[in-house]
Amino acid sequence: MGLRGLPLLLLLLLDCWASVSAQAGDTPVVTTEALNSTKRAPTTFRPAVSPRPHEIPGAPRPSSDPRPTPVTDVAALCVCDLSPALCDVNCCCDPDCSSVDFSIFSACSIPVVMGDSQFCSQKAAIYSLNFTADPPQRVFKLVDQINPSIFCIHITNYKPALSFINPEVPDESNFDKLMKTSDGFSSNAESDVSLTTKPDAPNTAKYEYGVHLQTSHSFLRFPSPLTSSLCTDNNPAAFLVNQAVKCTRRINLEQCKEIETLSLVYYSSPKILRVPGSGTEVPITVQSIIIQSLNKTLTRLEDTDTDVLRPLVLVEAGHDKICTNIILEVKYSLMYTNAGEIIKADIFVLLGAVSSAMVPFQQKFEIYFIQQNTKPVPLSGNPGYVVGLPLAAGFQPQKGSGIMQTTNRYGQLTLLRSTAEQDCLAIAGIRTPVLFGYNMQSGCKLRLTKAITCRLVAQKVESLLKGQGFPDYVAPFGNSQAQDVLDWVPVHFITQTSHMKDSCQLPVALAIEVKWTKYGSLLNPQAKIVNVTANLISSSFPETNSGNKRTILISTAVTFVDVSAPAEAGFRARPTINARLPFNFFFPFV
Repeated sequence: MGLRGLPLLLLLLLDCWASVSAQAGDTPVVTTEALNSTKRAPTTFRPAVSPRPHEIPGAPRPSSDPRPTPVTDVAALCVCDLSPALCDVNCCCDPDCSSVDFSIFSACSIPVVMGDSQFCSQKAAIYSLNFTADPPQRVFKLVDQINPSIFCIHITNYKPALSFINPEVPDESNFDKLMKTSDGFSSNAESDVSLTTKPDAPNTAKYEYGVHLQTSHSFLRFPSPLTSSLCTDNNPAAFLVNQAVKCTRRINLEQCKEIETLSLVYYSSPKILRVPGSGTEVPITVQSIIIQSLNKTLTRLEDTDTDVLRPLVLVEAGHDKICTNIILEVKYSLMYTNAGEIIKADIFVLLGAVSSAMVPFQQKFEIYFIQQNTKPVPLSGNPGYVVGLPLAAGFQPQKGSGIMQTTNRYGQLTLLRSTAEQDCLAIAGIRTPVLFGYNMQSGCKLRLTKAITCRLVAQKVESLLKGQGFPDYVAPFGNSQAQDVLDWVPVHFITQTSHMKDSCQLPVALAIEVKWTKYGSLLNPQAKIVNVTANLISSSFPETNSGNKRTILISTAVTFVDVSAPAEAGFRARPTINARLPFNFFFPFV
C-alpha cells in the first residue's frame, strides 16, 4: 500500500471507531411502570457517525429528500394492538387499556416486545402482571437484551435501511420533480392505482361481516363480559354478528346518576352510519320501554319518549337507597339490505329500580340483524341442536321434492299431552312438542264399551298417538335446510302386535327413540341427530261383553340416547430434521 492510500485507510478506521463508540455509549434505561404510572423513563439515543459513501461515476445519486427515521423505540411498539381506540384482551402494551382493564387481565399475550433479532444487543420491552397487588397491576421494564448467537449484527452504519420507505406515487403534478431527483423509477402493481378518489366515482362502501358498526363519533358500543362476569363497555358491535350476553355491574349506588352506562340515553342516542365513512346517519328508535319495580312487577309504557326517562333518580327509603330508571336489559334490532347498508335501528329496553341490597346486579344485552323484506326463521340450533328447543321435522310429499314443514315449529313433532281428566277422547288434538334432550312420557285413559267397534277404536287410538301429520323426516341439525333432503334423517316406523284368537288389536303405546351424537371439535361439540325410531305397540284385548266397560291406558314416550363414540387423540408423525451445512461453512479453518 502506497502513501496515497494511507490517509484514506486512517479515515475509514476513525469513522468505524466513532460509530462503535456511539453505539457503545448508548446506555439503556431500565424502568418499571405500575398501573398508576403513565410516564416512562426517557431514553436518549446518540447519533451514529456513518462513513460518507464515495461517489461512483455513472451510479444514480440518492434522493435529496430526508429518509424516514426507523422505529427504534420498542416501548412504543405493540403487535397485539389490533382494535383502534379499543382495549384488546390481555394486550399489556395496548395504550388504550386503562388500569381497570389491566386489573382483570389473566396474562400478557405478548410478554416481550423487541426490534430486529439479528442485532447482537438490542432493547426489549418486558410486560408482566403483578397479581400480589390489590388490584393487580401491570409491570413494565425496558432492558438491554443480548443475542447469544455468534452470527449477529454488531454495527449498522445505515439505520434507515432497516425500515421500509413509503414510495411517492408519480402523477401529473410530481412527475417532473421525480425525474429530476432520480435517474428513473420503477412502478409496481400497487403504484398503478391512484390513491386519490375521484369525486364522480360511485361510492362502493358497505358493511361486511364482522365489520364494526360505525356511529357519528365512534363505534356502537355493546357491553359484554371480558375475562370475568363484570361488564366491559368498550366492546364494539359487529355487522351480522348476533350476540346475547349477560354481565354483572358493580357500582356505588350513591353515584348512579354519574354513570352514563346505566341510563337509556347512552344506548339510544348514538346514530349509526348507513355505510362506513358515509354522512348518512340512522337514528336508533325506542320501540318499547318496560319498567320493573322492586317486587319484579312489569309495566309497559305507552309513551316511548326518552325525555322523561333521561335522568337517573336516587331516592332514599328509610335506611336504604334506591336508584330508578337503571338499564337492566337492552335489545337492538337492526335491519340491513343486500347492499350491506343499515336502514333501520330499533331498541327495546327494560328499566328497573335497584336498591343497595341488590348491588351487584345483572344486565342483559342482545343484538340481532334482520334482512329487509325477509321474515326471520327461528332455528333450533346453529348448527347443533340446543337443549330445550323443538326438533325440526317434516315430510316429503313426493319423490324429488323438498321437505315440507309446518309454520309452527313447536307442532312439527309432538306427543300426546297429559291432563288432569286423563280422558283420551276429551284431549284429542292437545299436543306437546318434543324438545331436544328432554325425555318425556304422557298418557291418558280410554273407556271401551260394547257399542264401539274394535276397528273404529283402533283407528281412533292410532290417530291419537301419532297426531295430525306424523313426520317422515327429522333434521339432523337445528339449522338444516329443507332443500337438502339427503341430509335429513328418516323416521323408522315399527309396529309391534300380539295375536290372540277372538281378541281386539288396539295400539296402546308410541315410543320414540332419538339417537344423537357429538359432532365437530372437542372444544365446541355440536349435537347431531343420527337416527329416529318410532315404535307403535299394540296389545290384544278380549271382546267386551254386553253392558261391561273396560279401561285401557294409552301412553306416549320419547327418549334421547347419546351414541357418541369416545374421542381418540391423534398424533402426527414425529418430524425429522434433515439439516446440512454448506460445504464452505468452516472455510478457511478446514
